[in-house]
Amino acid sequence: MDITVHRPGELTAADRAAWSALQRARPPAEAPQLHNPFLAPEFTLAMGACRRDVRIAVVREDGVPAAFFPHQRTPAGVGRAVGLGVSDCQGLVHGPGFTADAAELLRGAGLAVWEFDHLAADQPLFAGRAGARFGSPVMDVADGWESYLAGLRERSPKFTRTTLAKERRLDRDLGPLRYVHDERDPELLRVLMAWKSAQYRRTGRGDRFAKPWITRLVEHLFHTGPGEVRGLLSVLYAGGRPVAAHFGLRSSAVLACWFPAYDPAYAKYSPGLVLHLAMARGAAEDGMTLLDLGRGRKEYKDSLKTRELTVAEGWVTRRHPVAYGHRMRRAPLRALRNTVQGRPELFRPADALLKRMGQFRTGG
Repeated sequence: MDITVHRPGELTAADRAAWSALQRARPPAEAPQLHNPFLAPEFTLAMGACRRDVRIAVVREDGVPAAFFPHQRTPAGVGRAVGLGVSDCQGLVHGPGFTADAAELLRGAGLAVWEFDHLAADQPLFAGRAGARFGSPVMDVADGWESYLAGLRERSPKFTRTTLAKERRLDRDLGPLRYVHDERDPELLRVLMAWKSAQYRRTGRGDRFAKPWITRLVEHLFHTGPGEVRGLLSVLYAGGRPVAAHFGLRSSAVLACWFPAYDPAYAKYSPGLVLHLAMARGAAEDGMTLLDLGRGRKEYKDSLKTRELTVAEGWVTRRHPVAYGHRMRRAPLRALRNTVQGRPELFRPADALLKRMGQFRTGG
């Protein structure tokens, strides 16, 4: 096994094609997470255009690429999953039957530790290294929109009736509804980011778009040319005005739901929920099979989902002082956060406190 490490721009066209081919080695129904666009070379290349710490370890067997290991790294050898904190699916991309030793992979990549927070479930190389596992809800539209809607009526009858009724009210009160699945106007992307930033501040969360590299990443992916893997901006209009929007990352089979937001002036109509149903229909008509809503406890995700995939967080380490120090620093923070998020009696008051802080911060 030969391991070489490259900057994203150093990857050859043949290597990028081999990476994509490994993602398609198994059908989406068999390995849905393997088809997630966050595991595609396009996402790592976009990250490399926005950050200097992105690297790709290429594992070759008999001169042929057998696996690709994208990561971010520090000079000291601390590795992180590409886009840690914003990417919803992480891991090693390889073909069926690939086997290797995790410590050998880290050594070949020049890493003492590799940290992840959305590791795909089907990662035998890292089996047993996860500190915690979480459900990642998905909307399965493989059988088409009508089939999904029929299942939604059965699973969440009250939610479905209420959302469809609000959709009718939105159409009646504000004007005809229009859904654009692939909106190409960059001004609408700026509107979405402004809505999302306001939502982060209003709810006491850190504003991701206050980080310049995340803004650059979203804009880069939005302007990526036609292809299977690219950014997708979807917008719901009512009476000609945008009321809700979503920016995500798509592959041929999976839409990774990423940044949804709506105009709070129309909150009573739940335009975000109306938008998600329109996205499900648009994705099904576009040939996609899955909308990945991402890890996280949200009531709307529980209502929309058909099932859950599994993602994990933790780290892979070698016997190295850098790895020991990194774990000692990070483990208590992760444990505290997961304890609060996993226990409703702790999460509810913590969430309420964040929202009160957000209201104070925004003058509400």
